[in-house]
Amino acid sequence: MGLNRPVWYKQLFQRIGRAFGWLAPGLGIKRWVLVIILGATLLGIGIAMWLLDIYRAAPDTWWLPITSTLYLNFIPRVLRIVVFGLIGIGLVLVGVWGVNRSLLRPFVKPGRQILQAVTDYRRKERGPRIVAIGGGTGLSSLLRGLKLHSSNLTAIVTVADDGGSSGELRRNVGILPPGDIRSCLTALSDDEALMGQIFQYRFGSSSGLNGHSLGNLFIAALADITGSFEEAVAESGRVLAVKGKVLPATLHDVRLVADVKLPEQDAVLQVKGESQIPKAAGRVQRVWLEPDNPAAYPPTVQAILSADLIVIGPGSLYTSLIPNLLVPDIVEAIKASRALKFYVVNVATQKGETDHFSCADHVHTVEEYLGGPIFDVVICNKVSRKDIDSTKVEWVPVDEDMDQNYNTYVSNLVDETSPWRHDSKKLGQAIIDLYFERTGPLISREDN
Repeated sequence: MGLNRPVWYKQLFQRIGRAFGWLAPGLGIKRWVLVIILGATLLGIGIAMWLLDIYRAAPDTWWLPITSTLYLNFIPRVLRIVVFGLIGIGLVLVGVWGVNRSLLRPFVKPGRQILQAVTDYRRKERGPRIVAIGGGTGLSSLLRGLKLHSSNLTAIVTVADDGGSSGELRRNVGILPPGDIRSCLTALSDDEALMGQIFQYRFGSSSGLNGHSLGNLFIAALADITGSFEEAVAESGRVLAVKGKVLPATLHDVRLVADVKLPEQDAVLQVKGESQIPKAAGRVQRVWLEPDNPAAYPPTVQAILSADLIVIGPGSLYTSLIPNLLVPDIVEAIKASRALKFYVVNVATQKGETDHFSCADHVHTVEEYLGGPIFDVVICNKVSRKDIDSTKVEWVPVDEDMDQNYNTYVSNLVDETSPWRHDSKKLGQAIIDLYFERTGPLISREDN
């Protein structure tokens, strides 16, 4: 019989377990429950004294035996105290649970337990302060993974984009390019499924809006209304219920310029514009900003200096990551910060930008613009023989001597549906485990 307990019996224990879950450490519930119990106790003492006074002064009438029964006079006084105390505590806890359920229900997604929502909120609220530096789809993917573990996220995004909708708004409206910022806001949105799709919605060219995304237009409109681009980004974050911040690297109107060595030629071509660099189909020699040495956005520097963890990458090496490092104040802040510093190497190379690059090539290039080695951990993707044989992706290989020069963590971080990108959940979990030193040995190679 013990092996075939009725369903109601199991459900009872599950409900009791969930009820005690509200008293778990870190939720901030127990202290207020104790305050309520103290207040209820004092109120009960006052009512009890009043009832006792009536009881003692009451004549011996027909209802006296009834009240004696209600007061449990037929059992010892100590046992009565215990019984009434347990009933009182139980009623208080039920009342607290009911009030919380009623107040929190409008803010909890359908099908999700209130206790789970509160627990996740508190856990993320206490998460490490993480600064992610980059741009493009790589940074968005990283943020989707990290937001599952911490709400204290800050994304620092390049403003050198000059292609597509962002470039057109930049030229015609005179605002900083909103594209990468929009993608990061969407990735950090609390309701990415709906609001993210709305913000990422792109009008067709036949609509007369020249392929603009709704999010870009929204940020442009807010910039005009509020009078500043940074305020427009902040207000957009409130609309999307963003858990964290998205900050531009600089508020200056900068343009990315590169020296590109053409293939099978000795000529070096100077290419102007972030969107034009990959089209040159050569090897990038160096990149810089025009105008040179722009001042960083002050809150960006403050976020870096107060961070617990700084993550650079993944993302397009020369057109997403390095433009942030061409702002001198950002580089100095990274060097001065006492945070742990991780670098996430791309899963695949990018045509016209990092052809035939290995993990070490990526790291050396970034260190060149940082002024030397600073990374505590380099995170690389493990490429199996199956991946090599089944896809046409040009993977970024891990150098044989990587672990001799860097603290290297190598693991399978690829997205199965889009093998040229990182899996958000895998990457976020790996970074958090490395931060809390839960991974064991840093080298996590497996036989292909």
